[in-house]
Amino acid sequence: MKFSYFPGCTLKTKGKDLDIFARKSAEALGFELCELADWQCCGAVYPMAKDEIATKLSSVRALVSARDEKRELVTLCSACHNVIKQVNNDMKTDADIALRVNNYLDLPTPYNGETTVLHYLEVLRDRVGFDKLKAAVTNPLKGRRIAAYYGCLLLRPSKIMQFDDAENPTILEDFIRAIGAEPVTWGMRNECCGGYIAAEDRAQAEKRSSTVMEDAAKNGADTVITACPLCLYNLAKNGGSDLPVVYFTELLAEALGVK
Repeated sequence: MKFSYFPGCTLKTKGKDLDIFARKSAEALGFELCELADWQCCGAVYPMAKDEIATKLSSVRALVSARDEKRELVTLCSACHNVIKQVNNDMKTDADIALRVNNYLDLPTPYNGETTVLHYLEVLRDRVGFDKLKAAVTNPLKGRRIAAYYGCLLLRPSKIMQFDDAENPTILEDFIRAIGAEPVTWGMRNECCGGYIAAEDRAQAEKRSSTVMEDAAKNGADTVITACPLCLYNLAKNGGSDLPVVYFTELLAEALGVK
């Protein structure tokens, strides 16, 4: 299986581990991530203004590249996934936005949301299958109690993201079971970590992140996993806990014996 792959800016800098372990694990599981040529920043935050077009253009270019390669587009960073999937929905459902974007880009073939956007976790669940993943594990993480932290961006807005049940997601818990560990049941797994407010109001970000980390520790977790570089930063740096926070791909690579 081959997928077009949008890594995003952070995975080339502070979030290298999320990318590196994902690539190694993909090789072990028999699928290929084909990095898009000349990709640009996704825009970082989905613009809410209806008349905002410019910040959506780089996402559309990535979507067009995947379409032209006749492949599904895979993302890893929660923020990139959220932005690209919402922009793709705009191109599919909003004729005015699609017209303006296509006019601006002057594409040989107009783009109208034809590309399927998948998060890496969806590839594991829906294309590889958790049963096949479990069978490929050479180093099951037995005895580990892992807290799955979803945050906001993978799940919401739920009607557009369609990643999992926004109130009661299970994909990360199923992933944890597939690699041989035990998922922790806890209440803060899909609450905000403080997000972008960390740049402006660190005290509030610390309050949010510490609440999340305290809940994970209280429920017996030995590790917290996430798919979001910003969540990892906030939870690890502002959470006030010694509990380790790692990318889910790191545990995947460990379980597959390729870390």
